[in-house]
Amino acid sequence: MRAVEFQEYGGPEVLKAVEVGTPEPGPGQVTIDAAYVGVNYADLKARAEGYRVESLPFRPGLEVSGRIRAVGEGVDGLRPGQEVAALVHGGAYAEVVVAEHTTVFPLPEGLDLRTAATLPTVLPTAHALVHEVGRLRSGESVLVHGAAGGIGTVAGQLARAAGAGAVYGVVSTSAKAGHALEHGYDQVFTTDSFADEVRRATGGRGVDLVLDPVGGETLRHGLDVLAVFGRLVSFGNASGAEPWHVGQAELYAKGRAVGGFSILALAQSAPEALRSLAERAFGTVTGGTVTLPITAEFALADAAQAHRLMGGRTSTGKLLLRVTD
Repeated sequence: MRAVEFQEYGGPEVLKAVEVGTPEPGPGQVTIDAAYVGVNYADLKARAEGYRVESLPFRPGLEVSGRIRAVGEGVDGLRPGQEVAALVHGGAYAEVVVAEHTTVFPLPEGLDLRTAATLPTVLPTAHALVHEVGRLRSGESVLVHGAAGGIGTVAGQLARAAGAGAVYGVVSTSAKAGHALEHGYDQVFTTDSFADEVRRATGGRGVDLVLDPVGGETLRHGLDVLAVFGRLVSFGNASGAEPWHVGQAELYAKGRAVGGFSILALAQSAPEALRSLAERAFGTVTGGTVTLPITAEFALADAAQAHRLMGGRTSTGKLLLRVTD
C-alpha cells in the first residue's frame, strides 16, 4: 500500500511517499481503507521536532475517515464496510490505517466521508474547550487564540451557539481576520496586541474564558486579561516555550482558574469519556450548529504541500489529504 513517512526530522521535503505492507488488525483494533486524512499542526511538530515520535521512520496523521477493512479479535459493534471516522495516535497518512476500536466512530446518517475526516480531533476538542472544561455560560465572553484555524473556527461557532455575550478571536495575521469573523467572532485581534485590545474592548473588565493553544508568554498574557472568576484553558504549546507554573498568588485574588485539555491524552486515560464527547460534538455538525470549511485538499502523495501551506501560517479552516482518487 502507499503511505507517507519521514526518516529524518526537517522541513516538508523530508516527507516521502513509500510502498509498505498492508497491516492487519490486532486484538481490539480495526483497519480502515482510508478515504481522507485530516492535517493537523501536531503533524508538523512531529516532522520538524519529533513531537510524540517514538522512533524513525514515522508516519504522521491523527485523524482519518473511510470504510472498515477488517476487524480484530474482541471488537464488537463495528463491521467491515462500515463508514467511520477515527482518531489515531499516528499513522493516518496511508491507504490502510490501524485504529483502536475505542476511538473509531461510526458516521451518523447524513455525514459524508470528506466532512468526517475534519472532525475526530477538531470537533471534540473545541466542544470540550467551550463546554466540558471551559464551562462557558450564556452571556459570558470568550477569547480564542488561533481563531482562523480548525479548532478556532469551530470554537467560535460553539461559543456563539452557547449564548456567549461576546466572542473575541486572535489571529497571527490580519489577513485571517475575515475568516474568523464569518464563523462566530465579534472582533478579531492580531497576536502582538491582543491583551491591550481585549482590555479596550471590555472596558478593562477582561474576558470570562480564554482558550489558548500557544503557551509561553501568550498564556501569561491570557491569564492577565481574565475577568474576576475567569477561566483559562490551555490545549497546546505551539510556541514551543518552556512550561511555566501558576500558583495561588496569580489565582486567589480574583478567583481565577486554569484548566487543560488534550484529546490524545483523554483517548488513553478515559476512552469512554471521549466517545461520549465525540457523540455530542458530532451532533453539532449533523444538527447544523457547526460547519467546518475545508479550505484546501491535496493528494496523499502531496502531503508536503499541505505542510508548507499550514507551516506558512496563511491557511485557515481545515486541510485534508485525499487518499482515494
